[in-house]
Amino acid sequence: MALKQVSSNKCFEGFQKVFEHDSAELKCKMKFGIYLPPKAETGKCPVLYWLSGLTCTEQNFITKAGFQQAAAEHGLIVVAPDTSPRGCNIDGEDESWDFGTGAGFYVDATEDPWKTNYRMYSYIKDELPKLINANFPTDPERMSIFGHSMGGHGALILALKNPGKYKSVSAFAPICNPIQCQWGKKAFGGYLGPETRKWEAYDATQLVKSYSGPRLDILIDQGKDDQFLSAGQLLPDNFIAACTEQKIPVVFRLQQASCFCSPRCYFFIATFINDHIKHHAKYLNA
Repeated sequence: MALKQVSSNKCFEGFQKVFEHDSAELKCKMKFGIYLPPKAETGKCPVLYWLSGLTCTEQNFITKAGFQQAAAEHGLIVVAPDTSPRGCNIDGEDESWDFGTGAGFYVDATEDPWKTNYRMYSYIKDELPKLINANFPTDPERMSIFGHSMGGHGALILALKNPGKYKSVSAFAPICNPIQCQWGKKAFGGYLGPETRKWEAYDATQLVKSYSGPRLDILIDQGKDDQFLSAGQLLPDNFIAACTEQKIPVVFRLQQASCFCSPRCYFFIATFINDHIKHHAKYLNA
């Protein structure tokens, strides 16, 4: 599959690049950011996938999170894809900020008119890693995933639904129990239809109850003053309770900081991003 380089910038002796390609899963052009550390010039490196939140593109993380220095130090390739298909000419795709464009929710839609293009789960799980592994000096056996808000939800469900595929998982302010919050009900109802049992296949709190794969050491950072935490959109307590019951280790850090689903949230992410890079490097470089 052909890649078109959109940009390339030297950064901490590595390169921060952006590429565009035609996606077979999403049936549109997609962009992703990729950081290639200095080590990638001489050998294969593990890959860490970042999934962004509502309204984001591939740009938010690569320009605001400040992860590149830590990724260079630990020899990690970091891939940051877009959050949804773009320009599919679907009626209603641009009507709201929390559904449609910029809000793919990392599910495979089953409902018209979304099911043809909105297949972000399969894109992240299968198509994108194959593309990355075919074009860059990666070690396909060493892969991890993390994300923020909607992307934190995506990271958790991908790790839980695919035991052993990812060496580690972490999240910033993830949507932990989407079938119980308004964001999730709106997105899942639109993409997956009215049958709520189908929604459980993309809900981290439900998935962790039946997880039986290799040990997952989960790290979550949450801002104490996050307006969406108090509004009941994130529901981390439900996820923590389910993990505790299943004896799955989760480190949940309630930080004295805000974390909104807006550009301001990246001050929060940048503050703790090195901890997350180290968390993943511990497993990817083991």
